[in-house]
Order: sequence, then structure tokens, then C-alpha cells
Amino acid sequence: MRFHVTRSQTPNPAQSPFRMVEHETGREVGWVNRYLDREHVRRLAETSLRTCAFALLHFVRWWETLHHTGDVLQGDLTESTLLDYLKFQCCHQPPFSASTINDRVAVADRALRNEFPDAPEPAARGFQQPLRQRGPLGVGRGLVAMSRLRIGVPKRQLVPLSVEEVARFWSSFRTVRDLALVGLMLLQGLRSAEVLALNEDDVLLSEAQLRVRGKGNKLRFLPLAPETVQLLDHYRRLERPPVGTALFVSLKGPARGTRMTLAGLRSLFRYHRQRTGIKLANPHRFRHTFASDMVRGGISLPALMQLMGHADIQTTLRYVQITPQDVYREYTRAVAQQVRPLPRLPS
Repeated sequence: MRFHVTRSQTPNPAQSPFRMVEHETGREVGWVNRYLDREHVRRLAETSLRTCAFALLHFVRWWETLHHTGDVLQGDLTESTLLDYLKFQCCHQPPFSASTINDRVAVADRALRNEFPDAPEPAARGFQQPLRQRGPLGVGRGLVAMSRLRIGVPKRQLVPLSVEEVARFWSSFRTVRDLALVGLMLLQGLRSAEVLALNEDDVLLSEAQLRVRGKGNKLRFLPLAPETVQLLDHYRRLERPPVGTALFVSLKGPARGTRMTLAGLRSLFRYHRQRTGIKLANPHRFRHTFASDMVRGGISLPALMQLMGHADIQTTLRYVQITPQDVYREYTRAVAQQVRPLPRLPS
């Protein structure tokens, strides 16, 4: 029995465009699709909804190997169901990342809780910790609850690209479109999905501004660097076909004039990584390099938070990482300003 996720437009505004169905019969997996419908009504972004659908697809495929069906009955759920699913993922080769495992378990937990609110709570000693929740109306003693099931995630250390690496990678491009793409990530800090979602009317060159729709369809206006204005102006006048509303489109082949896809962007970066030998050059690394450059330039954290499109300043702080060179430079500057008497070497 095989399952897959489909995407189709539906006239029903309360129905998710993503549906999980059985491959041979086309029968829908009801409990999964009801959860996707709920998240769609809750106005979850389409990319997040797609992520939930494929996370549940992985869970259903695992569940089918044990129960020979994609349907879940409340009587089949135990306190160790999610722990067994977590262990299954940990044994996979090549191994999944800790964040991927945690995200899948969390989505499966929410979907099962949506379908079976009275199902046994997951219990796994060592994987969960007791928490004290606020009491009703904020009065009385808090209620003791268990944290959600998850494994430790190693702290990621994103190293920004050096000036030489950026120059070498940038020099391998031959079209203004590709230069403008990378420029919006390096000089403006845009996410790859934000770049691809840009339309022609989002570019306000006369005002040196850019209208960006970020995560959760949140709108923000960003100032454009003079170099970015020049790149976008050249691309629009010299290379972009005069069709459609998308800003970045395919320039050749049968798809000429259609919006550039995420797969096309990944292929573009993969090609230039192989050509230049810079293995760490990817869209998010350019965004991180932008944040590091802004911090070194003295920008305030609230301003950087607005530029990056973060809802929480704690997310912005992840990008504020000081290199050993920065520490040495700051130490040298501080020592030079000391007014205390320094020891003298004996003669």
C-alpha cells in the first residue's frame, strides 16, 4: 500500500489544496486531510501547509508498515506510539537531522491530537520534562504538564562567506538576472522564497524600495542599495521577457517567461558551486552573510530584525555571531583606549 500527496485547486475555501491519498485507489486518508483542512482554515502559509503534509506522509508510511493501513484508530494509539516513531527515524540511514525528526514528531502529535483528543498522552522518560502551566484565569497553583517529545538539536554555527569567496562566486555569473538574484540575498538579506515570489510591481526603483511578502504573508518595505537598483534596472530593461507579472523568470527554453522555481534556483546555485569550488555558497548563507555585514557595520538589532523579516528578536540574535577576527579587533581597540598605568619591563 502506497501513499502520496497531491495538490489541486478547490472551489471550497475551507479545504486544503494538499490532500493525502492512497496511490492505487485514490482514497483519501481522512484523519490527515481533516488536520490539513484545519490548518488551511487557520490561514497557515502554503509552504508550511505543504511541509505538514509531507511530514504526515512520512508518518503514515511508517504506520502502514506496522498496521497495514493508513487509517489510525484510537485503540491503536499508546503512550509509546510517538516514541517508537522517533526511534524509527533515529535509526534511518543516512540519518535525518534532529530538527527534521522533531518537526515530524510535532506535526504527527498535533494531527493525532486533532483527531483523537482523548488519546493517551505520549510519555517517554528522558525525552520530556515536567512544566508548570498557568491555572485557569491565572489564579491558583499551576497545572503540571509534560513538554512535547523531542531530541536535542545541536547548535548550528553558520559561518558567513568571506569577501574573497563572495567575489569569486559572483564572478562566475554571466547573466544580469542571476546577479540580481544573488544581490537581493547578499545586499538585502531576502530569503530564497521571498526572491522568487517578487512581482514586477513590487520593485519601486524610483523610490529605491522593495515590497517583500515574507513568512505568513507579512508585508514589509525594504530600502534598496544603489548596486541592487542598478542590477534590477539592467535586468528589467535588457534581459527580462515582457510577459507575465513575475519579476524573475526563465530566460530560455519552453518555460521562457514563466516564474523561476525553487528547483531552478537550487540548480543554479549547485552549478556555480561546482564551477567555483565554494561548497558553502547557498541562498541562506548569503542571507547570513548580509546579517553579519550589517552587525559589523553597527546596525541596531531592531533595525536588523525589520530588514530580515523576523517576528522575534531572538531569531535575529542567531545571526549575530562574532568571529575570532572580530574579537581580536575589538580587544585591540579597547586596549588602546585604556587609561590605567601599564607594567614596565625591568631594565
